[in-house]
Amino acid sequence: MTLPVTAALAAAMGALLLLLAIDTVRQRFRTSTAHGLGDDQRLTSASRSHGNLAEHAPIVIILIALLELSQANHMGLMIVSGVFILARLFHIHGLYNPKEGGGPPLSRALGVILTWIVLATLIGWTLWLLKGHLG
Repeated sequence: MTLPVTAALAAAMGALLLLLAIDTVRQRFRTSTAHGLGDDQRLTSASRSHGNLAEHAPIVIILIALLELSQANHMGLMIVSGVFILARLFHIHGLYNPKEGGGPPLSRALGVILTWIVLATLIGWTLWLLKGHLG
């Protein structure tokens, strides 16, 4: 396989996205909510977990693929991909387990911060390699 890190990450994100989509539909059936979120916390958690993953996973997968095609360090790509998977799991855990009294739980905040670190790392790495090809 030409892009094994990308393939593994895409498969993991695809499986997670499918599980979250199934749970969102399950919560919609449970609450008889065809559109929107109503005021049901479990439906909101399921829907936001699914939507947030769908927002972040594609660009991370694309950047990993571009770096892998550029023959970037394989171990580095595996580590960044692993951190991204962990970040998304933290974020999902935090959305499904809201903190009493309001505010985001630690796992959700950690998931957001790690996701942003991964994204910033991949952007910087891609630009650094691109500079080497242009210069």
